[in-house]
Amino acid sequence: MDNVSSQLPCLALLMGDYTGIGPELVAKVLHDRHMAAVARLVLVGDARVLAAGMADAKVSVSWTRVKDAASIDWSSDAVPLIDLKNIDPATIVRGKGSAESGRLTGETLNYAIEMAMRGEVDGITFAPLNKRAMFDGGWKFADEHQMFASLLGHKDYFSEMNVLDGQWMSRVTGHMSMRDALDAITEERIGKAITLADRMMRRAGIAEPRIAVAALNPHGGESGLFGREEIEMIRPLVEKMAATGIHCRGPFPADTVFLKAFAGEFDSVVSMYHDQGQIATKLKGFNRGVTVTAGLRTIFTTPSHGVAYDIVGQGIAATGAIENAMVLAARLVERRSAVATAAAWQTPVA
Repeated sequence: MDNVSSQLPCLALLMGDYTGIGPELVAKVLHDRHMAAVARLVLVGDARVLAAGMADAKVSVSWTRVKDAASIDWSSDAVPLIDLKNIDPATIVRGKGSAESGRLTGETLNYAIEMAMRGEVDGITFAPLNKRAMFDGGWKFADEHQMFASLLGHKDYFSEMNVLDGQWMSRVTGHMSMRDALDAITEERIGKAITLADRMMRRAGIAEPRIAVAALNPHGGESGLFGREEIEMIRPLVEKMAATGIHCRGPFPADTVFLKAFAGEFDSVVSMYHDQGQIATKLKGFNRGVTVTAGLRTIFTTPSHGVAYDIVGQGIAATGAIENAMVLAARLVERRSAVATAAAWQTPVA
């Protein structure tokens, strides 16, 4: 491996839930080797799952089993695999949810998180998961982001963000019922969502992020006719945040704000609830979007699409989103390293 390659970020790559298209996606990416110029990848999972993915994709991947990250020979072209030997494909039916597969998917994620906490990898990119299967398998969290925060001991605000074509979409509330979401949309949470969106985009290299804040009610409340949240809470808060130096505006009616963002007027939209933002971004680019867990010390990225049970085993899954996820993870690692280096140079020597 040349000197440039040896300096690339090191990412743990996970195959996601075995019952879905994750193994196929990973096999295709590793076979194509497009990501070799982006990051050093260490595959974490089960060799039998990789074999299934190769069979689905009808490709061959040169790989080698390694004990841990420290024992990887990065000069080799073979993909290093930490074989957990924890998933026996013969015992799990593919193409539908499985609590056992969900349990083992969480187990594999936990292993990769421990690697990251020890400093063995710089970030984690994982293929699609099944949230219900993980919950039924014993990981009692509404989604993987809450699981990550718990395992990392994170106590502060964090959020899922979706990245597509340079647009960073976030939301005030995430995976919860609409009834619960309405109660959770508070001035405090909106403020934290705006702050986190600004911070994440700056970390990704956007010097002056432009943030649009979506309204909660139809037509932005129609001057109070359909609700007063915009008048009494959202607009005053946006103006307050803007006064601190964050370039945010709003609230804009949710049915038009994404038109403004996709036209280039904004770099980000902070939506009030999950589907308010997800529908727009998935219509824009279902097979290209990336989900990043924002606010945690470990970098996590994954495709924004799901396990796609309807096409499992057909060899037709598109790799655009998982490739974009790896590119984004690598970029965030590099930016974090650059900021840390700059800070070290600015620290006075005692």
